[in-house]
Amino acid sequence: MIGDIIGFIGGLAVTLKSTWRESVTAEYPEPDKRLNLEDRYMGFPALTWDVEVEEPYCTGCMVCIRECPTQCMTAEMKDNPLYPGESRRRKIVDTFEINLGRCIVCGICVDVCNFDAIEMSHEHELSKYERNGNRADLQSLITMGRDYQRKVGWAPRNPEKNRGIPQVEEGSSLSLNDAEATDSRSGESMEGKE
Repeated sequence: MIGDIIGFIGGLAVTLKSTWRESVTAEYPEPDKRLNLEDRYMGFPALTWDVEVEEPYCTGCMVCIRECPTQCMTAEMKDNPLYPGESRRRKIVDTFEINLGRCIVCGICVDVCNFDAIEMSHEHELSKYERNGNRADLQSLITMGRDYQRKVGWAPRNPEKNRGIPQVEEGSSLSLNDAEATDSRSGESMEGKE
């Protein structure tokens, strides 16, 4: 009986001693205790924005969707209303959705994208109370991407290849027939492919 009381008092002493220590863990969310993220941090994927043409870099080619191991993305493309005058992208994304609950943040979508249209942003705190609240649509993905671009000063890896503005050499003009006859990505003639 006396041994139990001594054990109880010893346990109480440990509890009282640790009560006055500074907390080791931070309650979520406490903005003043969050760590700053490095530029190389990989959060959820986001779509990038071409500020020169005011349209997304994404052409809706579906390569990222085919390569995604969890199949968490869906997209549809549409004809670009700015093509061929203000933009050289024939197609742009119409709808794009990522189920962030299924995304494993592997970065394969970024690696396979030929247009630098998708990047791993710094967004990671997207928890919701609704079951389907973790689906990011086109507008939220573009907003995430623009915030990321602004924060880290992002630029495409190959800016000349991915520029949306038609490249016209001095002394020449770009006609509608020239734009339709040549695929700007491969340089091959499009005649006979339709």
